[in-house]
Amino acid sequence: MMEVSDSPAAWAQDRLTELETKLAFAEDLLDTLNQTVIRQQGQLDLMQQQLRLLHQRLQEAQPAEARSLREDIPPHY
Repeated sequence: MMEVSDSPAAWAQDRLTELETKLAFAEDLLDTLNQTVIRQQGQLDLMQQQLRLLHQRLQEAQPAEARSLREDIPPHY
């Protein structure tokens, strides 16, 4: 914590310095968080693109017409 100053002007100057220091740290933290959000948004965009591609490949790999379970029953039933 800050030390107690004798005059109101010195106290105000100390308080101003403390607030400026806290503001500088808060701005740095905000910049760091913004960069994290930007990086994570890029990762999300890439994962969504990959998911769309996988979904498309899955749709292409599935047969066009759905088969009935009766078609899978062996002839001796």
